[in-house]
Amino acid sequence: MTSSAEMRAQATQQPGIGSPARGMTHRLRAAALGLCALALPGCETLSGLNPFGPGGPPEGQPGFVRGFLGGIAAEDPAAALAGRQVLSAGGTAVDAAVAAGFVMSVTLPSRVGIGGGGACLVFDPDKGAPEAVVFLPGPRQGVPAGADRPAAVPLLARGLFALHTRKPGRPFEELMAPAEQRARFGTEVSRGLAADLAAVAGPLLADPGAAAVFGRPGGGPKQAGETMLQPELAGTLGQLRLAGVGDLHQGMLARRLAEVSPQAGGSLTFDELRAALPGLEKPIDLASRGGDRIAFLPPPADGGVAAAAAFEALRGGADIGAGAERGLAAVAAFRSQGGDPRSVVTATNLPPARLGTLPASTGLVAFDRRGNAVSCAFTMNNLFGTGRMAPGMGFLLAAAPGLGAVQPPLLSAAIAYNPNFKAFRLAAAASGQEAAAIGVAGPAALQLFRGLAPEVAIESGAPGTARTQLAACQNYLPGRPDRCLIASDPRGYGVALGAVDE
Repeated sequence: MTSSAEMRAQATQQPGIGSPARGMTHRLRAAALGLCALALPGCETLSGLNPFGPGGPPEGQPGFVRGFLGGIAAEDPAAALAGRQVLSAGGTAVDAAVAAGFVMSVTLPSRVGIGGGGACLVFDPDKGAPEAVVFLPGPRQGVPAGADRPAAVPLLARGLFALHTRKPGRPFEELMAPAEQRARFGTEVSRGLAADLAAVAGPLLADPGAAAVFGRPGGGPKQAGETMLQPELAGTLGQLRLAGVGDLHQGMLARRLAEVSPQAGGSLTFDELRAALPGLEKPIDLASRGGDRIAFLPPPADGGVAAAAAFEALRGGADIGAGAERGLAAVAAFRSQGGDPRSVVTATNLPPARLGTLPASTGLVAFDRRGNAVSCAFTMNNLFGTGRMAPGMGFLLAAAPGLGAVQPPLLSAAIAYNPNFKAFRLAAAASGQEAAAIGVAGPAALQLFRGLAPEVAIESGAPGTARTQLAACQNYLPGRPDRCLIASDPRGYGVALGAVDE
């Protein structure tokens, strides 16, 4: 296993380098590349279709993998498509999640951005147990002088690079390319982004940089289906691709961000950027059923505390509502008392709690044909972060947590596995603010304990504002891919994609 120190060194020393999309479940069959390129939710055709001829395309190009690809579900259709193309090109689940994460920084910047961060769980069958890569948008030591909207220290790019070190298959810079291309040449505003824009259009468009990207020439926010160009973001992504993600923390981009962030009221410093590193943490790991186990994100991504406590309650016979209450009580106790998170996860006598208004987030899950799996949650610590662009750099600054009314989000994700078989069983991620934790625990429990199909488990187990991405392999991976299913919550704006020959 790579140590935290080694992983941090790698992240620092990276060499240069139409129609509304709806959440769907697929019993994963071979999908035609031509249709999938249009991101149609229902793209399925006969197996073996190969527009490149009998020899097929080379490794690194979509269509290289024939037969079972794996699957990906995300709250943004463009991100899911990017991830599926990576799987088709021979990439791992980690590669797919990295590509999808970068694409969402372009197509869903309300919830994912270079200025923000997140946390991911990774399962590698060769290791037999999940790991957690945590790269939350960093806190600040008080309100900086002159900062009317203190920015969080960005960690998305460094975090995705750290994620890539866990099980890479394709070059990191190759995985950044789809995001850079969408920023440079334009991407359609999705229904999900349009809904987020409508919610905060007034204050967001007061910032000139945000208005240039998200506003219409005649005023008001862009609508679903309209084109969004982000040339400054493309320039930043291109620099990160060529110079390495460390450039945003100790190179030219870091010095530039420290220089321009005070103009946006964020006041980041070069020393803060240089010191910010992702962490490799041990997940909260619980017993499930039949020898299976389930891992949740660990603190400081403490939505995993809430999700783990809710799962424990459901495993003990509680209903979904009681499980949700137990989860919120656990994370409230942990935030006030600290200590060992397992003590509050298993506690049964905690007082009821409400956390108030929490930041927006988003999630994705991915697995590949070899049984590698990833589950991620991302955030800007507020919808569109501080609402202000880093001048000339093209990305929004995330809001600093713990200052003013900005609380840390409940980032929630889980991976179930069997340590004896060294096999993947289930992955879940959810958004929905206070409901994000039960959005992971509820569907996971219903699938693992009752065998419900993912879409049914989501419908029955993810209440309220929860929006869940769920993948399940009933007979594990490696194992029987024909028993694998993947779903994106139909109440959201995401999509689930994948393929297997029959």
